[in-house]
Amino acid sequence: MRRREFVGLVGSGLGSLMAWRGAWPVPAAAQQVSPPAGSAGATGIKPAQAIADFIVNFDLKSAPPIVVDRARVAFIDTVGVMLAGSQHHPTDLICDVIKAEGSAPAATVVGRPLRASVQLAALANGVSGHAMDFDLTYFAGQSMASVVPTILPIAEVSRSTPSEMLAALIVGAEICGRLSRAAPTMSRTGGWHATGTVGTMAAAAAAARLLKTPATAIPDIMGITASLASGVTANFGTMTKPLHAGQAARNGILAVQLGSKGFTASAAALEGRDGFLENFARGLERTTEPFADLGKAYDLETYGYKIKPYPSGGLGHTAIDAALELRSLAPVSDIASVEVAITKYAGRRYTSLYPRTGEAAKFSGPYLAAYTLVHGAPMLAAFTEEALRDERVRALASKVTLTTYQEHADVLEESPAKVTVTLNDGRKLERAKYYPSGSVQAPMTKAQIEEKFMICATTAIKPDAAKKLFAMLSNIGEQPSSDAFWPLLKTG
Repeated sequence: MRRREFVGLVGSGLGSLMAWRGAWPVPAAAQQVSPPAGSAGATGIKPAQAIADFIVNFDLKSAPPIVVDRARVAFIDTVGVMLAGSQHHPTDLICDVIKAEGSAPAATVVGRPLRASVQLAALANGVSGHAMDFDLTYFAGQSMASVVPTILPIAEVSRSTPSEMLAALIVGAEICGRLSRAAPTMSRTGGWHATGTVGTMAAAAAAARLLKTPATAIPDIMGITASLASGVTANFGTMTKPLHAGQAARNGILAVQLGSKGFTASAAALEGRDGFLENFARGLERTTEPFADLGKAYDLETYGYKIKPYPSGGLGHTAIDAALELRSLAPVSDIASVEVAITKYAGRRYTSLYPRTGEAAKFSGPYLAAYTLVHGAPMLAAFTEEALRDERVRALASKVTLTTYQEHADVLEESPAKVTVTLNDGRKLERAKYYPSGSVQAPMTKAQIEEKFMICATTAIKPDAAKKLFAMLSNIGEQPSSDAFWPLLKTG
């Protein structure tokens, strides 16, 4: 891995997260990332109408500075990850399909010498943004992997200003957060991948804002997305997982294009009987309460998000953090066994099997623990075919056992983990982590965010271009035009 295997970005004590204008406070709500939800909605709240009003009436100038700063960081992180993901095989396959389709060359496919229709560019960009599982997490899903890929092709074709792009991102993020909190267990115990479900609606919200869609059309647009949203967690560890982000971006744009032309949907398709919330959260808790203060308070401020320091499933990052701290305490040759204790929820996502592919490795508890103890932080190089053949990693992985972390077995909002290493002489070494690196409780610094961006971006574009792109994104919203942005996003 270049740049000292991302030294300084990972491990304990990541330092204080810095906004571009100063220190970011840890929000009071950070101790409970996803507030409890009731089984019924608040009387009189109509989410579809609340969403429409927010999309149309949101004023970037009135947003709290921390919301704007966090939106910029989200833009930076997502674009960097998209550039790195553009070089991965799932994106290769998507681009092959795009070329075969022969779509109109309207918009840039990020990180590729290719142009495509707005919808297909969004599809490819979404797959790139989620291909490595390196994109930031926001509540139950990874909405930026659908929102930013939606914004880029629309903004390029419509010549949107940077401030309009930034406003669209905030709108998409807020809608994603509210919908995730409206059905907080839908993706956790319900088996639905929020990036593909609520991510579709978040993408549509961002597209509707960018295209200045009339408020009257937006309830229909939300209704259309209710039938276009999908993504099952059974596909985690395969190429189809990043496809969820790509299809969310494409379908969000399609919904806006159709709704703007008068294509109709049921007014109850989002929150009514047999609608999205009822069907996707069937038998699970749901509420409309999160929409009560939409436009008055911001989830970006209250809850924030987690920037991933490792390109793997986020539920395993506390275990990686713990293993990193244990690595220096004993040589691998002295290790007799390793126990990785995780929550029940994490246990639904992580396998105890040794992986056969890089995609599967991102969700293999034994592989991630063994790789970390042998080599250190599992970065991009950890998910190659060569890495999977490493005999030292394979041997240690056979000694790793996944168990339930009994003290925190039922935690959903976070993913606490404990790693216990038993040595050949019987001694036990143990580390436990409740909050993962990159969360609001263990945040990254501005320098660490920049380092991650440069490592990711330079896999696809030249360092000079990456530096220019980082500078632009750090101040996005302050430039009069986005014209200089697009040439920096492609190779060749």
